[in-house]
Amino acid sequence: MNDHSSHIVKNLMQTHGIDVTRYDDSFLETSLQKRAGDTLCRSTDAYCVLLDQNHQERQVFFESLRISYSAFFRNSLTYSVLEHIILPSLLLQKRTPKPRELRIWSAACATGQEPYSIAMLLEELNSNSGQKSAYRIFATDHNEAQVKEAQKGQFTAEALNNLNLRQLRQWFTRVGDIYSVRPALKKNIAFSVYDLFDMNSGAPPSSIFGDFDLVVCANLLFYYKPAYRTIILEKTAKCLAPGGYLIAGEAERDILTRNNYREVFPQSAIFQSRGNEKP
Repeated sequence: MNDHSSHIVKNLMQTHGIDVTRYDDSFLETSLQKRAGDTLCRSTDAYCVLLDQNHQERQVFFESLRISYSAFFRNSLTYSVLEHIILPSLLLQKRTPKPRELRIWSAACATGQEPYSIAMLLEELNSNSGQKSAYRIFATDHNEAQVKEAQKGQFTAEALNNLNLRQLRQWFTRVGDIYSVRPALKKNIAFSVYDLFDMNSGAPPSSIFGDFDLVVCANLLFYYKPAYRTIILEKTAKCLAPGGYLIAGEAERDILTRNNYREVFPQSAIFQSRGNEKP
């Protein structure tokens, strides 16, 4: 940890009671540099002084650490494997011999693009197969403001660049410059606030018991120090049903393989725990 990050971590905790110790040092330093630029500070040192003196800026900085980025169909290869291999296989398993619900956890849903993307795939697969399979997506985030935005399901045209024209027409209504997710796509998604570091629960309370066939925890792990990454991965592993899948980000492949996960298809960022395969 460099001097800037070390100073911020100690000062925010000791003087202001704000704990940022779980965040990765390089992420903290990048966040400091960005806020220094946004506030027109001439240096990171100058920003550290501002952060120490200005209550409002401390809150802005802390919230900036909690805001995650998302996009529809963010990793095209991941979603292609989901669409053509993983989800059809899971749906088939749920149809026989006794129909069961497919359960998915979007563990850091941000403003909702991720769960909505998966719901589109599932709706299209159900439609193409002629069989209606039940599914439920539990979409959670620790940032309440982002969860509220996800529930609204309102996006600008720029945010929808990865969607094709058919998806846009089928699943969104346009009013002015805003596109709103249709209720038909929302009906099987349950949004809620949940902290992955909550030690009092092993799964989001909204899901009751976990047992997920698929957990999506993409582009989140690299924000945290190794000990906290382990906490997240242990929790998600316990939540997975036998043979279940975990989706991470492309840049998080090494983190998963070091934590007893194997990538099921090369470069897909889709993994299974080595201790959780079906017999």
